[in-house]
Amino acid sequence: MAEADMRAASVAGVTHALSGRAALWTGFALVHLALVWLNLAAPGYPLGDVTGVYRVWAENAANGWLRMGIDMPWVYPILAFAPMSAALAFGSALYGETWLTIVTLLDAIVFAILIGRARLSRPRRLAAWWWLGFLALLGPIALGRIDAITVPIAIAGLLWAAGRPRVAAVLLTIGAWVKVWPAALVAALVIASRKRGDVVNVAAALSVGILGVSLVAGSGLNAVGFIAEQADRGLQIEAPIAVGWLWQIVGGVKSVTIEYDREILTFQIEGPGADAAAALTTPIMAIGVLAVVLIGIRAARRGTAFGVLMPSLALSFVVVLMLANKVGSPQFVTWLAAPVVLGLVYRPARFSVPAILVAAVALFTHIIYPYWYGWLLVANPAFVFLLTVKAGLLIALLAWGITAMWQAGGRRGTSTRSRVTPPVSRP
Repeated sequence: MAEADMRAASVAGVTHALSGRAALWTGFALVHLALVWLNLAAPGYPLGDVTGVYRVWAENAANGWLRMGIDMPWVYPILAFAPMSAALAFGSALYGETWLTIVTLLDAIVFAILIGRARLSRPRRLAAWWWLGFLALLGPIALGRIDAITVPIAIAGLLWAAGRPRVAAVLLTIGAWVKVWPAALVAALVIASRKRGDVVNVAAALSVGILGVSLVAGSGLNAVGFIAEQADRGLQIEAPIAVGWLWQIVGGVKSVTIEYDREILTFQIEGPGADAAAALTTPIMAIGVLAVVLIGIRAARRGTAFGVLMPSLALSFVVVLMLANKVGSPQFVTWLAAPVVLGLVYRPARFSVPAILVAAVALFTHIIYPYWYGWLLVANPAFVFLLTVKAGLLIALLAWGITAMWQAGGRRGTSTRSRVTPPVSRP
């Protein structure tokens, strides 16, 4: 009995130690220090896009040579240039380190919002530890791309969505003008929020303002050139839909190859049907988004509580964007953090399944990229299998999200009698 009591006391001690803010901030520091080190020192050139591409764009603009998105069409929305330019603050030689510092500071601000200043609730503590674990599992790509700027902005927007929908609309719209994907979270907020009119007005006014400033700067149609730039892409090897062609390469089909596109700077599939599949991803994505919208509206019209509907709706939108995407870059996995953190804050037990699935997606992505990415480029069967499992996990996530929304709206009026409110933790 004494030994059992000692074990129980030991477990209770560890649990208590991990439950405080000091432990959370220690974990935050350790995870981010490790990710910064991996970005700067790990094999596979994980910070390549930042120091090899973003820095060139920022330097060209700083020298008055070429402003991406203004002087010529760009693959990103216009606000993506803000963090890229900011990373030049301490000079070109320290561009990578400055970028990593900016991302870490953004994460720290939103981490503070997540755990709040009031009594730290168990759901928020769980969400905070999960986010740190997710970042560690995903590896250096979690900090080393433009997506890393948008994820903390999106998490903050979602955390404030219930009580401050206008603030949430501002943050999510800004995120969408850095990298398009948070626009899906704006759509989810419009469906799930009772103040959807305010959300639409704020998002529209802010977008008009951003476009207006771009036009004054001389962008012309280049301000929305990212739409056409994305449409011109081919089928990238990491895209879930590319798995079929990768298995053909594994099987020895000579007509299917992996080629490097020097314009887009990505590895793409070349072979029978690949271009047609790439073209089909856009209508498939539109159909998927429409299906999520209709199911979300059904749940909202039947009185489903915001805290029940919003996390699964946001997750479903994000997964559709990932599954029906001809690009499929590894950094897209970072998007999944925002809806899962929200889900764990509102409904930790219910959201344990997608939290585990997303953690697995992060781990498989880290195994593939950046250290052993070369094995995928030669269609090594083990790495093609990992990519296939990752696609399967995304399908499972979408099925979970759709099912959760459908069940939430299954009984008219039941959710309104048991409102789900976020656990108290004042930001």
